Amino acid sequence: MNNEKSVSQHYTHGSLESAILGALKEAGKNPNNLVHADLAGIDEFHIGGRQSTMDLAAQIDLPHGARVLDIGCGIGGASRFFALERGWKIDGIDLTPEYVDVAGRLSRRLGLGDAVSYREASATALPFPDATFNGAYMLHVGMNIPDKKAVFTEVRRVLKPGGVFAIYDVMRESDGEFAYPVPWSSEPATNAIDTAANYTKLLTAAGFKVEKERSRRDFAMEFFRQLRERMAEVQAKGSPQPPGLPILMGASAPQKVANMMGLLQRGVISPTEIISRVA
Repeated sequence: MNNEKSVSQHYTHGSLESAILGALKEAGKNPNNLVHADLAGIDEFHIGGRQSTMDLAAQIDLPHGARVLDIGCGIGGASRFFALERGWKIDGIDLTPEYVDVAGRLSRRLGLGDAVSYREASATALPFPDATFNGAYMLHVGMNIPDKKAVFTEVRRVLKPGGVFAIYDVMRESDGEFAYPVPWSSEPATNAIDTAANYTKLLTAAGFKVEKERSRRDFAMEFFRQLRERMAEVQAKGSPQPPGLPILMGASAPQKVANMMGLLQRGVISPTEIISRVA
């Protein structure tokens, strides 16, 4: 099995839409009358959830109507945020067919229509003509891609002159030992985590100028602290857990999150933003 098939298999749930809609019903939501806020807990599969998406968005200076590429769109959470809050037209790609399907179905439930579209594709061979997009982003995606050089070269190809490329990935901070599983990988074969320094090197070689770099380790630590507090409060009240990312991660979600938090606390990893622009 090649790397991309292994990655797709890692994320495949099997009945993801039913699981999401079932959790929303249990939380008192009407799946036939959803609003964007109803999906906040499950919509964005990256550390910090919607807040981290908002923080990244604040650094991307693209106007209303910009055409933007979402690399590794997952179930479409970030694309829906950018379409609704920034007025961008989003094309999302992902390796996992189930994610692509669910992204489209959830977006249609919100009435997004032509504002977002999704297709199964590889980030190393983008199915778009040269100079198609005003901008591109990827959120917690590069950890699954060994050949980042190919990705950055392809992104550079499909961006217009001056186009912005925003990254929010988990990156290596030290050589500490990894514990598996983590949310993006169950084995070393599908874990392509790299350092911010190497991202910068490869982006520059592909024709980008890196404008900003920011570790979000402190933000992540606080995010998980607050998450633990909220979960403890819910358990103390005997209330059902609200819909959240464990739905996407499956039965091994507690171990994945615990391992990731341990790596973060030991300084092995840090979620990191890099903002670059076509040179």
